Amino acid sequence: MLEGGGPYDTACFHTQQAVERYLKGFLAFKEEPIPHTHNLEELYRLCIVSAPVWPFTEVDLAELTPYAVQLRYDFEFWPDRTTTEHALYLAEQVRTAILAAIPKEAHPHVKQQEL
Repeated sequence: MLEGGGPYDTACFHTQQAVERYLKGFLAFKEEPIPHTHNLEELYRLCIVSAPVWPFTEVDLAELTPYAVQLRYDFEFWPDRTTTEHALYLAEQVRTAILAAIPKEAHPHVKQQEL
């Protein structure tokens, strides 16, 4: 979507959704309740509580949260390429951290025969 030249609203929406799924997936892995929320800060806080050693703390997810809903209803909000690139960077940071926090056999891309 980045290479398409815009509009970038859909790409931002998908970065938010990816981060939300990674955080909720981590909570599920830890057998924690998964709240019905798009608020990434709340999900992040719950992940930190359930993991004594959290692999990242310097990522500010607050800016991604509005992409879950704002993009669908705010016709004035049109993220540019730089905003979208940063959103993708944050999503990649979360992905890397979540995969580092769980055993390899729990990674979504590992087939059972690879173990």
